Amino acid sequence: MDFQTLPGDVIIAVMRYLDARSLAALARTCRFIHTLVNESGWGLYVRLNPRTSYSLHKSLLTWDPRAQVRYHVHTDRNWAHAEFVARPLSRKWRGKLQPMLAINSSHLFVGVGNTIYLYTFVAAKAGTAPAIRFESFYTTSGRLQAACDITSITAVADAGLDRTVYVGYADGALERVVLPPADVDGKLIDPLSRDRYEFHTNDIVESLSSGDNYLLSLSSSGIAMFMNLASPSSTPDLLDLQARSWSTYLSTRGSSPYAVFGTSSVSPLVVHDIRPSGLSSDPFAVLTSGTDEGATRQSAVYGIAGAPPSSPWGSSDQILVSGWYDGPVRVHDLRSSSRTSSSCSAGGPASLKPVLSVYDPWLFEPNYSVSCGGGSSSYIAAGTARHSVVALWDVRSPATGWSVHAPGNDSSPVYSVILESSRLFGATQSRPFVLDFGPDSAEETYPDLSVDLHEAGRVEGLKKRDKRGIGFYVTKYSHSR
Repeated sequence: MDFQTLPGDVIIAVMRYLDARSLAALARTCRFIHTLVNESGWGLYVRLNPRTSYSLHKSLLTWDPRAQVRYHVHTDRNWAHAEFVARPLSRKWRGKLQPMLAINSSHLFVGVGNTIYLYTFVAAKAGTAPAIRFESFYTTSGRLQAACDITSITAVADAGLDRTVYVGYADGALERVVLPPADVDGKLIDPLSRDRYEFHTNDIVESLSSGDNYLLSLSSSGIAMFMNLASPSSTPDLLDLQARSWSTYLSTRGSSPYAVFGTSSVSPLVVHDIRPSGLSSDPFAVLTSGTDEGATRQSAVYGIAGAPPSSPWGSSDQILVSGWYDGPVRVHDLRSSSRTSSSCSAGGPASLKPVLSVYDPWLFEPNYSVSCGGGSSSYIAAGTARHSVVALWDVRSPATGWSVHAPGNDSSPVYSVILESSRLFGATQSRPFVLDFGPDSAEETYPDLSVDLHEAGRVEGLKKRDKRGIGFYVTKYSHSR
């Protein structure tokens, strides 16, 4: 039987197994199938191949399925060839700061010192790259003191306003902040727009994570605070990890939510259940570095992330990616049966080995931050401890990883990274930046730096413009060179 004579519903059923290239070829066979692909095929492809994209969210809501697939196909091709636009998002800050990033579908938040910088994602028509606009900046304290510095930040749902964040400070304070409309740059946030909590006494709030209606904070001394934001009258749950602590991650996608903590201890990466009553007091899994050489050789964990639903690993929420002080980025699968020889005794938590470890062999440095996404949702990004280097690996071919210096090539860690389908947002001690792998970028896609080429090199530390004249030249290198 000729394929073109098959009933339309059968052809549609076949389309679910085709990639974008095959769908495009199928659409060119005849008018009938061309109409079927346009009406059903592209939409089916988009549903079966979702992409995590905060900065594209508004635009994707207005683009037809074919335009969305076109954008993603070009993005994947750029990832495969390591082609992108590198842009700083602001002028260079004074001094050496330690910024942190947060994101939602409307804004990118940059918390640094006593200031929150707010960037807005602007919807664009198909064939035009969604723009990133600087909106305003807000001051959280009238005092320029280290104790008032922002040390962590996370965005939470607020009925569509998309201007609410929780902010952790060096003095141990935790605040819920609603950013006011942008009318005056540098305006001190009104006390009526912020709620202050003192869960961590004078300890630095090292990490904040949020998901659904949950909030998780962690202090440097190991005090974790878990709060259900849907029940503001409920008492927050406190847990003492009894270790120098660095990082958190909340998984709320599955039916059994859990919290992950990164510390400097005998068990530096542990997973706790989230129960109706709060956090479980004991971990249900201990994730190791994979060595069997004794507990004293375990490193610290500085960054934790989960894999996106469209990852090549599948839509499971059981995959954890972590950045370690000893250099590697390690991937653990909570379903794995691989244990260390020094696993806990019967009845104790599982001591799981990583299922994958990757590192930059030319810059074996601690990893300060990690994130997952990128082309085909298959990439891991790690912000390393020196030279403003971001290391990247495609989990489908981890041996072919590569690294890139952030614009400006600061002698700095990349303190925070957020990786989505087409863009990587990061921040060094001097500025936030974006690596944009999407198509259709133009000068107006990014915030205006108001800097000429001479000043860009002399003052900002930026190199010459790239060959497209939109971004700036950055150094990149292959891990297998």
